[in-house]
Amino acid sequence: MKKFVKICLPLLMFSIILVSLSANTVNAQSIPEWVKNNALWYGQGIISETEFLDAIKFLIENDILIVEMGESQPEIKHASVLIPNGNSEISKAGFYSPLNLQISTGTTVSWVNEDSVLHNIQSLDDKGKVVDWFNSPPLDTGDVYEFTFEKPGVYHYYCSFHPWRVGTVTVE
Repeated sequence: MKKFVKICLPLLMFSIILVSLSANTVNAQSIPEWVKNNALWYGQGIISETEFLDAIKFLIENDILIVEMGESQPEIKHASVLIPNGNSEISKAGFYSPLNLQISTGTTVSWVNEDSVLHNIQSLDDKGKVVDWFNSPPLDTGDVYEFTFEKPGVYHYYCSFHPWRVGTVTVE
């Protein structure tokens, strides 16, 4: 079975290349004979995978094989802040985790309530007043609140049910 795969895979790849080339108005005659032989020899186990891939690289570098690159997808950036169990008790050392989240612009932050009581996320200005920037509804156990940070800055927040619980998101 392994030998079958080793033979069929290169032949399949070579066939795809030939179809691709013909679709790009390049015919099989423009492929050097040594590249065709490499495909066969690789399938027979005579040459290494590196030697076979070098032949494909040659086709690409010499514009015999045109590889069309699709549009790149935007990078999805995501980070999480956990509200751990016990975070509601003033005497416990429960904090947001992480306490100061550092992210890049365009990152979506998810706050996940893992505590057994309600919490919320309320954004604060530099003077500690609640501002209408990112404010969640009450989050029950297992609930998640998300916000995407589009501008650099330092953003402070707290839980209005447990005001001793504060956190920071630093966006660079």
